[in-house]
Amino acid sequence: MNRPLPIFIVLAFGLSWAVALPLWLGGGLGSPLLTLLASVMMFTPTAAVLGVWAVTRTPAKGWARQTGLTLGERRKRTGLLVLAAWLGVPLLAFLAMGLSAAVGLVSLDLDRLSLLRAALQARGMEIPGDLGTVAALQIVVAIVAGPLLNAIPALGEEWGWRGWLLPRLTSANGMLAGLLLSGAIWGVWHAPLTLLGYNYPRLGSWAALFFIGFCVLAGVLIGWLRLRTGSVWPAVVAHGSLNAVVPPVLLLGDAAAPPNELLVGLTGLVGWVVLALAGAALLRFFPVRQEPAGRTPPVTAGPQTSASGAHHDSAE
Repeated sequence: MNRPLPIFIVLAFGLSWAVALPLWLGGGLGSPLLTLLASVMMFTPTAAVLGVWAVTRTPAKGWARQTGLTLGERRKRTGLLVLAAWLGVPLLAFLAMGLSAAVGLVSLDLDRLSLLRAALQARGMEIPGDLGTVAALQIVVAIVAGPLLNAIPALGEEWGWRGWLLPRLTSANGMLAGLLLSGAIWGVWHAPLTLLGYNYPRLGSWAALFFIGFCVLAGVLIGWLRLRTGSVWPAVVAHGSLNAVVPPVLLLGDAAAPPNELLVGLTGLVGWVVLALAGAALLRFFPVRQEPAGRTPPVTAGPQTSASGAHHDSAE
């Protein structure tokens, strides 16, 4: 096995299953090791990148550029898209939750915050007198500090999926196909957790299949950030924000009629529609140019480029 792609896939997937094995041997998602093991699992794509690097023996500076660790050729654009990811992901999360409520798929309880109260009680935490302030602070911290707090584990995934893998898939398969394929691989990689019902507990093992759909659509947006800038850092911010913001937004629901995670919020079917429309808009109006494998793809295409032609552009 001397080709980089199979080496990367075997390492990323093999190590993820090895890390999650204690959950399968006992406890499942109820194991006290869940949070720790899920966090460690996020670094297995980085381990795969390092494994490929060891085989290819690429100089460090060239490897950093190829895998997006630099800020790309247009640093101002990268900075602007870091900010756009920082604010845009929460906007999409609130939009998906608002649309879910507007079409009657979820009841919001902004007055009593009963679902947040129930979640705190389930953790054995004392309920504060001013629960509204707690909810507001929780969301503000998730928006403002979430990308920073989650930056290291998000990089653990993004250096692999978007930093190394995505440019190679787009070069070999075309822009749109590469984006969709990378998202699908990202989704399947979560199987050690999603087969246990992670993210969609009411589906049981079918959660593994359902989560692939979310990862494909979210992967288009996150992948576009990487390809548009030639840098992995906007993707890291988007991934970190996604992990931080989605849970507290869902807790705005009503405990008497808890949100159906299959339908509501950014990870539900309503969110899929929001992600699909956002991804289609970015690919149509802000395409990127496809680059040969192993090169950084930061340069935008001309206005004649389409989202499906040869020169165009994901939780844990």
